[in-house]
Amino acid sequence: MALLQLSEPGQTPDPHQRRIAIGIDLGTTHSLVASVRNGVSECLPDAQGRVLLPSVVRYLEGSRTQIGFDALTAQVQDPCNTISSAKRLMGRGINDIGNREHMPYQFIDKPGMVTLQTVAGEKSPVEVSAEILALLRQRAEDTFDDDIYGAVITVPAYFDDAQRQATKDAAQLARLNVLRLINEPTAAAIAYGLDNASEGVYAVYDLGGGTFDISILRLSQGVFEVVSTGGNSALGGDDYDRALVEWTLAKAGIAADTLTASDKAALQKTARACKEALSAASSVPFSVQLAKASINFAMKAEDFETACAHLTQRTMMAVRKALRDAGLAKDEVQGVVMVGGSTRMPQVRKAVASFFGCEPLTNLNPDEVVALGAAISANQLAGNNTGADLLLLDVIPLSLGIETMGGLVERIVPRNQTIPTAMAQDFTTYQDGQTALALHVVQGERDLVADCRSLARFELRGIPPMVAGAARIRVTFTVDADGLLSVNAKEQISGVEAHIDVKPSYGLSDDEIARMLQDSFSTAQQDMRSRALVEAQVDADRMILATQSALAADADLLNSSERAQIDRLMAGLADMRANGDAAAIEAATQALAKGTEAFAAQRMNRGIQKALAGKNIESV
Repeated sequence: MALLQLSEPGQTPDPHQRRIAIGIDLGTTHSLVASVRNGVSECLPDAQGRVLLPSVVRYLEGSRTQIGFDALTAQVQDPCNTISSAKRLMGRGINDIGNREHMPYQFIDKPGMVTLQTVAGEKSPVEVSAEILALLRQRAEDTFDDDIYGAVITVPAYFDDAQRQATKDAAQLARLNVLRLINEPTAAAIAYGLDNASEGVYAVYDLGGGTFDISILRLSQGVFEVVSTGGNSALGGDDYDRALVEWTLAKAGIAADTLTASDKAALQKTARACKEALSAASSVPFSVQLAKASINFAMKAEDFETACAHLTQRTMMAVRKALRDAGLAKDEVQGVVMVGGSTRMPQVRKAVASFFGCEPLTNLNPDEVVALGAAISANQLAGNNTGADLLLLDVIPLSLGIETMGGLVERIVPRNQTIPTAMAQDFTTYQDGQTALALHVVQGERDLVADCRSLARFELRGIPPMVAGAARIRVTFTVDADGLLSVNAKEQISGVEAHIDVKPSYGLSDDEIARMLQDSFSTAQQDMRSRALVEAQVDADRMILATQSALAADADLLNSSERAQIDRLMAGLADMRANGDAAAIEAATQALAKGTEAFAAQRMNRGIQKALAGKNIESV
């Protein structure tokens, strides 16, 4: 009799088979990758044990890159080619980027998304983000020694459609299967809610390096419902750094337009270090050497708070608006979860505590909580049996609509609508005999199209000629779980219809994605060779260190010729390590391992003799 193998929808057919899924927090300042291991969500460290990866990419000649800590150290001496905070540029045109004069980059004003000029050519924020995502994917693959099934990537709740699409483009370029995009506050709520078995209404105050979100969530028996969301995708810790720089320049009497690119990078780096130090001290030195001047004075915590008070106040205005949208009073909120490294600033915590009348919840690491929640969601979406069924009811942050006559916006999907969703509205023709209708899809809260973000344009053709107002055209907006939009228009009488999956004008075209993927494939062999070389060098270092330790402990077991032979093999391995040939390094490592086998056996015999000394056979 034949047996059928049955499984629950979305679950793996083999109950013992586990798909490896990861959660990625693609941050402005730092990025992290996490996964569920042994039933616990945890952030995955690099070879040095660090879970945080600075979101910095340095482009070098010859198509070489440095990512993370290596790139961070070069930010001052090579500012134009060292790109940080690329998340703030995702899905943005040149006119969307404020304070460009304080940034050391060479911006290129092109239709669509802004690009940056580097020694490796023009680079878009999508390509920069893809480098970071690829390194995090590689870290996860090294951890599990296996391929990754898929990833949940977090985005700010206030990211619009263009920014979300740009994030998916970056993931595709990094060869990641995106299981879902989820909002960062929602991910934090998952981690916090499951960890503390919390229920009720909570506010998630998320102030990262480049974005601010406030979300009001209702947690109940595994259901995470976002009631309202608000914020600013261009407000974060970077702006506190910039405000501190502006305050410092004004105090020193230095004009911003006299600064070089290296000056700007040095000021930014010093301001960030000063900001972080002031979280634990009342006064710290602010010292930086510029090309034509030097700045040296003691920065007081109250001065920093004064310089940035307007930014903190902007976040609290968004908090008040989110509560109004949710129809809740602040005393109905049971707790405030703090997310993002910038929430460590004392003035931020003080403002939140003062507004809500209670101390914010900070028992989870604000840097890691988003990645941990994303990993829990990824584990479930991969079909792994977690024993905890989560239902995420997220919302769309900005209204979606179409342009009507006179350049007005007719909203079809209102902001804070739960997603996924599909909503429709009927329209008609404006002129007699009209056989086509141009549809302009926009996103935003303003009434004029000029004040909203343009997402896409398409046409419905083939409408039978009728008198104006006779045609009935139903326009349906469908928003998926990632917050991405598709639009369908259908004339009800004739049945003619048109459809578009909205690819925002600030995203990348399919041809551009294909080109970038082709470029990444063409360098795959080079990437593999570079990786093999690093792995061989690490193995060589370990072998040399182990041999040196053994010689320090038991060199007396060797005669002069044996010792000389081992020294020669060690020197040969050291020479090969510097040579840069992975195969040669591996051969030299194996030669040293083989050449020390007899020594290892002698050491083992000595160890056994010491262990047995003074004992008889019965006691053993």
